[in-house]
Amino acid sequence: MEWLERMNRAIDYIEANLTGEIELREAARMACCSSYQFQRMFSFITDVTLAEYIRRRRLTLAALELQHGGAAKVVGLLAQAQVEYISPPPRRALRPA
Repeated sequence: MEWLERMNRAIDYIEANLTGEIELREAARMACCSSYQFQRMFSFITDVTLAEYIRRRRLTLAALELQHGGAAKVVGLLAQAQVEYISPPPRRALRPA
């Protein structure tokens, strides 16, 4: 189960750097494998891609910040979570028939 310990070290690295830049090569180095192998192993173990895992974890942190901070703006938290915000289309006024 040595490979599981190495994968846990890589996940610890990802968790420690969620608010900053996460280097795929560094995470793969922690797991003692190539970047390609790391992404495949990660997806196999977690049943989700590495990018999706990071996105979900960042959004979870942003949601917790909203719950506890209260005054934070959603767009600012999305930027902090490094999630692209796409504004909704403008609403059209309904005309009476």
